[in-house]
Amino acid sequence: MDLQKVSERLTKLRGDESQAKVAEVIGISASALSMYECGERMPRDEIKVKLAAYYKTTVEALFYA
Repeated sequence: MDLQKVSERLTKLRGDESQAKVAEVIGISASALSMYECGERMPRDEIKVKLAAYYKTTVEALFYA
């Protein structure tokens, strides 16, 4: 799992939506989402599932491709 690739995918998928909106919908803080998008942290498995569902993709495609 490459943090840089994951961060790029997350940022690209979010597009024009605010970090605050995405974070609120999936139940995390905007600062946590920012850390994931900056490649500073990898989300826990339960958050990976929520992010994948929000972006209508799979955990595998989002985090392991």
